[in-house]
Amino acid sequence: MTLVDHAAEHRTGRGGVAALYAGNARAVMYRGWRATRSTNWLVMMSGLFEPIFYLLSLGVGLGALVGTVTVDGREVEYAAYIAPALLAVAAMNGAIYDSTWNVFFKIRFAKLYEGMLATSLGPLDVALGEISLALLRGGLYAAGFMVVMQALGLALSWWALLAIPAVLLIAFGFASFGMAVTSYMKSFQQMDWINFVLLPMFLFSATFYPLSVYPEWLQVVIQALPLWHGVELVRGLTTGAVDPGMLWHVLYYAVMIAVGLVFTTKRLRALFLD
Repeated sequence: MTLVDHAAEHRTGRGGVAALYAGNARAVMYRGWRATRSTNWLVMMSGLFEPIFYLLSLGVGLGALVGTVTVDGREVEYAAYIAPALLAVAAMNGAIYDSTWNVFFKIRFAKLYEGMLATSLGPLDVALGEISLALLRGGLYAAGFMVVMQALGLALSWWALLAIPAVLLIAFGFASFGMAVTSYMKSFQQMDWINFVLLPMFLFSATFYPLSVYPEWLQVVIQALPLWHGVELVRGLTTGAVDPGMLWHVLYYAVMIAVGLVFTTKRLRALFLD
């Protein structure tokens, strides 16, 4: 009997939730953080500067030509309009890259999860640990960008204090869903589909232009995209355009997180324990 078989038998004996979760997701996150800090910290930090470059080139440069944009009946500078969108994008990118490419390597090449699940850890421990690591990366990107926004005077409301919890919710949603999708990928060629989806979502999710500039049929498609909900949530907070309808954006991400966790846990169990 292999170690993995022994671990699976032990979990089956425990039954219920205990067969999936040992309450030690922090060990998975801590291991990942130490590995990232020692080998990939420069690559990780490079993601912090990408949204800043977009903000300076488009928000400040192009913004001088665009002027102002109407948000909830109020005129705001173009830089203040796109900055919260780029904040949501920063959280998405940090979370999605950690929960896709890194996870893909650990599943298909390093066989890291197979070793983890040979211990007392369950698939939900692994899922939560990896997602928490991706959440941490997304949160770091967002916090750094938020400092830049404050320095440039682009946070126009006290509601902007809630932008950090909002971007953590966004990062959590993308990380959990990204890991779930990645668990089904079998080759690097299939992983290219992630960038194929992310790029148009980044460009069309009312990131640089109001939703009203698009045809009605395209508006419907955009409103189904997760990044659009994140952009609207953060933009409403930073500009002060807050209303009860924003709770729908929160609910969208809550469902996204739940679906991602369920599918990731089931998939890890199917890959390494069944």
